[in-house]
Amino acid sequence: MNFEELRILLVDNLMIRNYGNLRMGPGRKLMCGAIRNNWRLCEFSDRDMARLLAPLAIRPLGGKIANRRLVQCARNFRPDVVLLGHCDYITNETLFEIRRILPTVKIAHFNVDPIWQGPTRRQIEDRMESCDGIFVTTAGEELKTWLTGKNFMAYMPNPSDSSMEHGDNSRKDGFVRDLFFAGNPRAGDPRWDLLAEVMPKINDKLRVELFGSGRIPRSSLLPQPDVLKLSPSIWGAKYEEVLSTSKMSLNLNRREGDKWYSSDRIAHLMGYGILTFQSDKNAMDRFFSPDETVYFSEAGDLVDKILFYQTHDNERKRIAAAGRAKYHRIFSGERVLKFMIETLYNIQYTEPYEWAEEVYR
Repeated sequence: MNFEELRILLVDNLMIRNYGNLRMGPGRKLMCGAIRNNWRLCEFSDRDMARLLAPLAIRPLGGKIANRRLVQCARNFRPDVVLLGHCDYITNETLFEIRRILPTVKIAHFNVDPIWQGPTRRQIEDRMESCDGIFVTTAGEELKTWLTGKNFMAYMPNPSDSSMEHGDNSRKDGFVRDLFFAGNPRAGDPRWDLLAEVMPKINDKLRVELFGSGRIPRSSLLPQPDVLKLSPSIWGAKYEEVLSTSKMSLNLNRREGDKWYSSDRIAHLMGYGILTFQSDKNAMDRFFSPDETVYFSEAGDLVDKILFYQTHDNERKRIAAAGRAKYHRIFSGERVLKFMIETLYNIQYTEPYEWAEEVYR
């Protein structure tokens, strides 16, 4: 295989019908990585195509037509590799047909949701037989659960890209807010228990804003609910504006303690040079030292560290700058994608990827 002429068909939800109100998702960063690696790229947005092609807006019919169009796309483009994100509309029968047409094609699924979630597990199980490999953003030997004897399971980091995480707040002063968190709450979400304990101790000492928390009753979050600003979820340019005007951030996951797992939010925060606080339970110290991000053990520890860095700005800038540089260097979209391609072809790695032992065959 001549990797200088590699052709990649990337199938993902590219949100064309959001009309620019886009998420900074891993799929787009892998697209950028393909271009930066000088590989030929073709994109197929499954949800957009299903809706566009749906007769009388009947989505199941649109999904069937989108599958036929994906086969047509593969026949015309002749990819060496097909990468699929969270493509619920695309059936395994379609992937088998693409493989029949292109016998040497490599097919992989990438999933950036935690593997303990039911929908994530069902997606992985659905792709076990049709894909040569599956990449997930949670590490650990549980990945062996989905080995069939014909596929592999592998960890992949949440990629960054310098065209998306382009800001560098470690060089800046004069922010709109001192600390922010963005997340989508669910009933019983432990993140909100942590925030309920932390926020009353800091909200009169710095400017804090929570996004996506409008669905949480204010009275359940704070004894003095009017002190803290609660804002609705934000996407697209509004989210990028918040990133560029925030000094520090919380990277909280719905469940802490899974090896190397983080929401892809971590790429946005660290990639923007925002001082990022994260749990010490996820073994992320494999990649980032305490000189590159701030680890906390529990609510009291988090409070102390937030207040310390609020008043020690040189330390804040130093750690945020080091974390940003490290994230873009080791988790760039082109490097993560190169690892994925080399794993797909099962060749000797061209460089020592820091997470390479988390590949199971």
